[in-house]
Amino acid sequence: MTITPNAPKRGLAHYLPLAVIVTVALVGVFTLGDYLSFEALRDNRAALLAFRDENYAATLAVFLVTYVGIVTFSLPGATVATLTGGFLFATFPGALFNVTGATIGATLIFLAARWGLGARLGAKLEASEGKVKKIKDGIDENQWEMLFLIRLVPAVPFFVANLLPAFLEVPLHRFVITTFLGIIPGAVVFTSIGAGLGEVFARGETPDLGVIFEPHILLPILGLSVLAAMPMVVKALRGGKPL
Repeated sequence: MTITPNAPKRGLAHYLPLAVIVTVALVGVFTLGDYLSFEALRDNRAALLAFRDENYAATLAVFLVTYVGIVTFSLPGATVATLTGGFLFATFPGALFNVTGATIGATLIFLAARWGLGARLGAKLEASEGKVKKIKDGIDENQWEMLFLIRLVPAVPFFVANLLPAFLEVPLHRFVITTFLGIIPGAVVFTSIGAGLGEVFARGETPDLGVIFEPHILLPILGLSVLAAMPMVVKALRGGKPL
């Protein structure tokens, strides 16, 4: 069995953070669905607003800790948490609080994945040859663009966008910057929906979360995705084979 010299050795302790995240995520899927739901928010809305009015700073602290925990452990209820941010704090600064909590949580799971598996897998990819190495080099040359794309495109699951960069040796600062900026469009949309929940509750209705796929919202987001991909297209046309 050949051992790659550059591949860092990993003891069991390095896998512990990621193992804890996976375990809590699995437990959360089966136990927290009723607590992190739209119905729970609707039924407790009066108590939440009263607590916020009397303890704004404490409400914000609890909200951020909860949001970070939901994202870090990939728990159900991330969308409800984003709506809650708008419901409690309005579109602004609610969107800022949502983006901050999501970025912190994403960074924690990114670090856990990179510490446990990312470094070793990244070293193996770097030492590989052929098509695998070409794909790895291509991603390395376009990291900024790729990171923005996976945040902007609604079809990419959030937890995938957190884990994939960890396995591709993406620098921490790039991950944090692209996460914070890349999730702003979607966060603003859902936060604004949350800010209007008072009227939705009064009518006894459920918020329309499919609004993000409406042309007037989806097209601008796709336009940003095209702009993020443009540098990669230009690089390919200049340095690749003729079409």
